[in-house]
Amino acid sequence: MHRSKLYIPLVCRIFILIVRSRDEQEMNGRGDMMIQRKGQAAMEFLMTYGWALLVVLIAIGALAFFGVLNPSKFLPNSCSLAPGFSCNDFRASDGSDNIIIVVQNGLGENLNSVTLRLANSNPDCAGSSAVAGVPFNPQTLATLNDGASTTFTLSCNANQIAKGTKLKGDLQIEYGIGTGVNVLTHKKVGQLVVGIEA
Repeated sequence: MHRSKLYIPLVCRIFILIVRSRDEQEMNGRGDMMIQRKGQAAMEFLMTYGWALLVVLIAIGALAFFGVLNPSKFLPNSCSLAPGFSCNDFRASDGSDNIIIVVQNGLGENLNSVTLRLANSNPDCAGSSAVAGVPFNPQTLATLNDGASTTFTLSCNANQIAKGTKLKGDLQIEYGIGTGVNVLTHKKVGQLVVGIEA
């Protein structure tokens, strides 16, 4: 009887170990199945929505390639110079390949050697941003009195700017204040966005 008392706890312990090991194996099997199910769900998600995303990206690429999504087409015409100057009117023409800008002096000073140029334009004077460094010809005036306005004509000899497109660039105005040896030269930058007219 004494020996049977020893065997019962031992048998119970062995039975518990067997049951635990079987449960652990089942749990491992279930874990592997859960990982497989999660992997399958992720793959199905990618296959379902990946194709839709690919189609959308191709459509956006085609629209951008054909110029439908060109943001420069949606920019409004604008001309801004440094404080003290105002663009009263402006126009760009493909017939004469000129940009005409009416500038008014509001600095409170008479200005000497006033030069207006367009830099970093897109498209540039060659008509394409791919051919960089072909600027519009600047124009210089001898004087621009306080409160007066004058017309600047920036010309292009390449005859390449096209009607219906937008031209964007930096307007640079250089001027001198004072007379004789006391002339100080200043340089200010503004921006021009203009649609090319006929």
